Amino acid sequence: MTVKIRSAELKTVIGVKSKVPENSLPEFAFAGKSNVGKSSLINALMQRKSLARTSSTPGKTQTVNYYEVDAITGTEEASNRLILVDLPGYGYTKASPDSRLDWGKMVERYLKASATLQKVFLLVDIRHTPGENDVMMYDWIKAKGFEPIVIATKLDKLKKNEISGAIKDIRKTLEMKNEDVLIPFSSETKKGIEEIYNLLFTTGEAKND
Repeated sequence: MTVKIRSAELKTVIGVKSKVPENSLPEFAFAGKSNVGKSSLINALMQRKSLARTSSTPGKTQTVNYYEVDAITGTEEASNRLILVDLPGYGYTKASPDSRLDWGKMVERYLKASATLQKVFLLVDIRHTPGENDVMMYDWIKAKGFEPIVIATKLDKLKKNEISGAIKDIRKTLEMKNEDVLIPFSSETKKGIEEIYNLLFTTGEAKND
């Protein structure tokens, strides 16, 4: 799918105690542990270099960031508008227990309160077996009524003959079914971005103008 991003901007930032905003546009949320490459993925989707920024201290940022995107897909002239929601990274070992608790409350509140949330993407590092936090997050998303779409980041860091085994390991650890979606992705080569665009723009959720 050919996607041209006409505009992308940071629209809203909410903190631990902020009220979840009401949006008319469809939302697509991205979750993952600190340093998994979430900002790189979101920047790639928005076709920007550094609009989504990482914290200088992993695990420190405790905000939910809303990016409004206006895109043209294929040969259509009509725009497709949606919101990419960057959830704060989890699993940083030096984060305080209070910070981890606040993170959980914030994300749970968002998943419950967002009336336009369409899909939740869970990012895991393809080079490593998903950790306990990844498994908990995967199960948590399912418990909230969503089918997580797993994105295995940093694909370019593996050799071609290592990819198949890594994907099988992720599927087994998360206990994914055959029909559950897993997309290997590289922010360097943009491998996998077309499949993600297809989920964002061809499933009927993006708002057309």
